Amino acid sequence: MNRRFFRTTATLASTVLLTGLLMAKPASAEVTLGIGDKAPALDIEHYVHEPKEGFGEVTEFEKGKVYVVEFWATWCGPCIQSMPHLVQLQNKYRGEGVQIISVSDEDLDTVEEMLAKEYPGEDKTFEELTSAYTLTVDPDASVSEDYMRAAGQNGIPSSFLVGKSGLIEWIGHPMELDEPLAAVVAGTWDREAYKEEMKQQQKLLAAMQKVNQLAGSGKFEDAIKVVDKVIDEMKGDDPQSEMIREQLVNFRFNLRLDAGDRSDEVIDFFRKQIADAKGDAQAITQFGYGLMSSMQQGTDPGPLAKETIDALVAEVDGAEDEVKPYMYVLIAQMNASMSNFDEAIEAQVKAVETSTGKQKERMQQMLDQLKEMSSKEAPESDESNEDK
Repeated sequence: MNRRFFRTTATLASTVLLTGLLMAKPASAEVTLGIGDKAPALDIEHYVHEPKEGFGEVTEFEKGKVYVVEFWATWCGPCIQSMPHLVQLQNKYRGEGVQIISVSDEDLDTVEEMLAKEYPGEDKTFEELTSAYTLTVDPDASVSEDYMRAAGQNGIPSSFLVGKSGLIEWIGHPMELDEPLAAVVAGTWDREAYKEEMKQQQKLLAAMQKVNQLAGSGKFEDAIKVVDKVIDEMKGDDPQSEMIREQLVNFRFNLRLDAGDRSDEVIDFFRKQIADAKGDAQAITQFGYGLMSSMQQGTDPGPLAKETIDALVAEVDGAEDEVKPYMYVLIAQMNASMSNFDEAIEAQVKAVETSTGKQKERMQQMLDQLKEMSSKEAPESDESNEDK
């Protein structure tokens, strides 16, 4: 039976094993906007909050001021998680000529519907929280075209740091803004050094895209050779280089597992990751989605599937409320992949119970699908028993 189901949640696995840099998709068009280029003018249709403290509409960037142009969406979990951090940064630099401008290309009604809701874990609504910075809506996506597409950026949240001279100083995840923003404000930012770093990242990205293509074609040994070459050629003993090397080693073990290598060395490597995640619901969930993604592509992880399920079950009760539905649906998926439908249905029921709104509807659809799959397998089992 085909196990490649529930792909609506499989995209969560992209956060596992490699950074967003390594797992990024190829740019959808030629890159025409980069570090050191003049920041395009803004043509934003709706400014959601009333302007305050001089933070009004922005078209051209004022010399001597610093801007963060950040792209987000109501459906993007990491975007939602970044909001309190953007508030913190805006409040920190409010009197130092810094303006944070968040841009969604959704329609205004969709954004306003979200703004009326309470922000998870905060005693305030989304509207009250985000009023600290400039929240905007640009349904024709013209700003996204000028920034995201022009810079070859395919994932959100993504932020562009515009310096005092109106040039792009930095591009990256808003949760990583602190250091470059502080340096740009202080006038100590080394734009050329960062530009060179970006070139190295692009070179690394190209190599990893080749690895993904080889692995996608089932050429795992060739993919592993490319990873080995990248590791050998990586220079630098700075924390970022060390982190990338470690992630490449992790990725190499994933390729070995995908290639069917279930040697003690490979299984023990992943068992250590499961053990290291003990007490950390988010970490074991990320690991589980990575493993499930491989399983959906046909990988047999041997005993790791059952051991991952056990680890998820052990952590789910103590997890934060917003994480629980994803843990339960993961437990359901992994059990279903092994035809353990009773356990899968039981976990999916809990995924429904711990969800709200549209998420609850999606979880219910998955539950209905599981029950249908279970009923289709039941007659086969009965027939086999009669033959015996």
